[in-house]
Amino acid sequence: MMETERLEGNWEELKGKLQERWGRLTDDDMDVIDGQKKILVGKLMDKYGMSEEAATKAIEHIV
Repeated sequence: MMETERLEGNWEELKGKLQERWGRLTDDDMDVIDGQKKILVGKLMDKYGMSEEAATKAIEHIV
């Protein structure tokens, strides 16, 4: 998937944008996520009560 490749390939650049948008994501969370879209979706679902679909769409807007 293209979005997944971009997320992994630009992880260092995207971390700041993601933490700016979702402040509940800690540095430890970002280390665990490490560019993996599936884990990021899970963290957003857990910390923000988002559905899988909503989290995926929100990520795609940033990536």
